[in-house]
Amino acid sequence: MSMISADSLDQFLSELYEATIDNEHWGVALEIIKDIFSANYVTLIIRMPHAQDEDNIGLMVSVGDLDNSGEMISFPYRHNLTPFHNQEPDQVFTVFDIMKEANWRENAFRTHWLAPSDVYHVMGVDITTQDSGLLRLRITRGENQQPFACDDKQLCERLLPHIRRALRINKQIDHSQKIESVYSRAISKLSIATLLIDEQGTVLDENIYARSIIDACDGLKIIGGRLEAVYPSDNKELKRLVKEAFDAALSGECQVLPGAMSITRPSGEVSLGLVVEPIPVNKWSEGKSTPIAMIYIRDAAGKLNANVDVARKLFGLTTAENALAFKLADGLSLEDAAEALSIKRNTARAHLRSIFSKTGIRRQTELVRVYVNSVAALGSDEL
Repeated sequence: MSMISADSLDQFLSELYEATIDNEHWGVALEIIKDIFSANYVTLIIRMPHAQDEDNIGLMVSVGDLDNSGEMISFPYRHNLTPFHNQEPDQVFTVFDIMKEANWRENAFRTHWLAPSDVYHVMGVDITTQDSGLLRLRITRGENQQPFACDDKQLCERLLPHIRRALRINKQIDHSQKIESVYSRAISKLSIATLLIDEQGTVLDENIYARSIIDACDGLKIIGGRLEAVYPSDNKELKRLVKEAFDAALSGECQVLPGAMSITRPSGEVSLGLVVEPIPVNKWSEGKSTPIAMIYIRDAAGKLNANVDVARKLFGLTTAENALAFKLADGLSLEDAAEALSIKRNTARAHLRSIFSKTGIRRQTELVRVYVNSVAALGSDEL
């Protein structure tokens, strides 16, 4: 008879909470289930193979006497051969609920796939989850162990809501992280640098474009982990904006306008544009929590970071016309663009006339504006 102590339940629930934000903890949680039920293996099948998947590759976490115990791995699985296929969702079952023991002993799936690992007694449940379909939990014992009894099934049923809740939270967090990653990449593709800072100005995180601007040390630098402007007057203004941002965050003010300034560059290039935006403190946080702020930086003199093929499809241009448009968008004159592309000036003028005709644009400055403001940069793989 399976029993669960208060300490085991506490440990199990703690690991489930951790698993919602760190997938490595699923293995630890399954190890606790393994101990609770005196099992030799516990498996959580996260994704079943697709019907059209010729390799029958799924995704699972399994614990026991395995090389990859506790790891999330892809695995081959002939799910259509198992007798546990198409069970009633959220209903705990054992193998002997499905068939008689004599039939189980002769079952081809058992003899071929399970017997070599001493898997004989099986208890499982197909867990319904929002937006993820069914996840399969399988708990097994060896042939010389006791079969799963009614109290084992009842205990599994009591743990089931906690497992389902953890799976749902894990799914939501994973979805949010993926969206956050997409937004972060989009901002980088638009050549916008982002830095996350704390109240002391210490940089907590930065995107790739921010790192390239900092490494250039042309207007901004990081000293002792803190973001600073090269020139003292700019640095004083930057600190003022940061202080105002954190004062607003701590006060819980809503709809605070971000602070903005220009950062002078020693190279003489066009100044960097910088915006500091406070991130409000969680209202549930008692006292002074750890506020943070986001800094956005734009290099107006930077080259257009766009996907050539995407831009060509957007504007219906030929490869040669698109190449000229890119050079003009990067700030070159028509003559300089022709030289850079190794074409004659008359050829460049002919391309420009064709571009105007296809896009409905009438001026070169308008062409630059349209290209810079288009979604072509979002199709770029370069950051």
